[in-house]
Amino acid sequence: MATRVVMEALSPTMEEGRLVRWLKEEGATVVVGDVIAEIETDKAVMELAARADGVLRRRVLAEGATAPVGQLVGVIATADEDIAPLLGAPAPSAPAPSAPAPVAAAFVVGAGNGDRVRSSPLARRLASERGLDLDAVAGSGPAGRIIKRDVEAQVATQRSVPAPATALPAAAPPTTRRSGAVAPAAAAAAAGGPGDGYRDVPLTQIRRTIARRLSESIGPIPTFYLTVDCDMTRVAEMRQAMAALDDSYRVSVNDVMLKAVATALARHPEVNAHWLGDRIRFFERVHIGMAVAVDDGLITPVLFDADRKGLRQLARESRELAGRARDRKLTAAEYTGSTFSVSNLGMFGIEAFTAIINPPEVGILAIGAVEPRPVVLDGAVVVRQRMRLTMSCDHRVVDGATGATFLRTLRQLLENPLLMVA
Repeated sequence: MATRVVMEALSPTMEEGRLVRWLKEEGATVVVGDVIAEIETDKAVMELAARADGVLRRRVLAEGATAPVGQLVGVIATADEDIAPLLGAPAPSAPAPSAPAPVAAAFVVGAGNGDRVRSSPLARRLASERGLDLDAVAGSGPAGRIIKRDVEAQVATQRSVPAPATALPAAAPPTTRRSGAVAPAAAAAAAGGPGDGYRDVPLTQIRRTIARRLSESIGPIPTFYLTVDCDMTRVAEMRQAMAALDDSYRVSVNDVMLKAVATALARHPEVNAHWLGDRIRFFERVHIGMAVAVDDGLITPVLFDADRKGLRQLARESRELAGRARDRKLTAAEYTGSTFSVSNLGMFGIEAFTAIINPPEVGILAIGAVEPRPVVLDGAVVVRQRMRLTMSCDHRVVDGATGATFLRTLRQLLENPLLMVA
């Protein structure tokens, strides 16, 4: 029997994917599990596997094209089977049973009337934040799935305004440099073709997701910032002593930071939390998201149960995850599930910065550079290794005193690193 090959939700937050390349030609014989294409999701390039035995009769989606989750991208059938009816058939009314279990579960939410309403995770979160019943929303996504724009349109209708009250201000027109002057992109496009002083680059899936996720954060979330200056001299001495023992004991400042943050979060569960709209979820386990820069954006692999791991184990895991992230080889399980995130730009010489919270988390720590600075110690001016940390806090969950107490504990751990093993 002919089988539809659809754009699968290969990550929990994926709403569309780009077909990077086909790995099987039309007419090729395939069996269940054969990798037939590579798909760029919002996080990584992942493999699309055949869900049936047969022949790849039709490659519907072209390489480089983008399609929403659930849309037909190909057909597997027997060599002589008529596939014309299937090519014209509408998308199925339920998620494909072959989709990964965690992803399929994320497609649906319980509706008040006992039915099941298909919706994306982002649509459900926006609906929850705005007090909107998804039963009243018409879906425009694949198979009637409710997506972000459906929720925004419903909120706009109910409030009789063009956009939700929490919508960000309209962005200024993009600009581009041409002939030494800055002009609106539209004018520049009219004046000359590509290569005439500018170039347009289509958005990748990861860049689309970064733009969407961070827009969700900086607008609706009431954020405040706390900065603390830490003495890192003893950390520097500890790292030097460890490296002198053996290369296997060599750790970075970032490794020490991960251990310190994990230890502090275990002591302050009120910061290790998620805002879920109608409730706050406090976690008993510490899973740290570690921001890693990749070619066209960033991704946040997760160090699970970081507070229960030793410094050297965290160092090994963080290096491995960072390498896999840059190679776009992370699995969905490796970049989802964080309870708190850190972002380190110290290696670039950045003294201090503020990071944007990754919802539904309620805080993120921005780590600056360690540098020698003169300070007053016991009445004398001395040079010490110093570092600035800035915590972005979601005021709906983290109050000023709560964030300050967490940072006080973190500074104590860094200035007395033996406390991390006490």
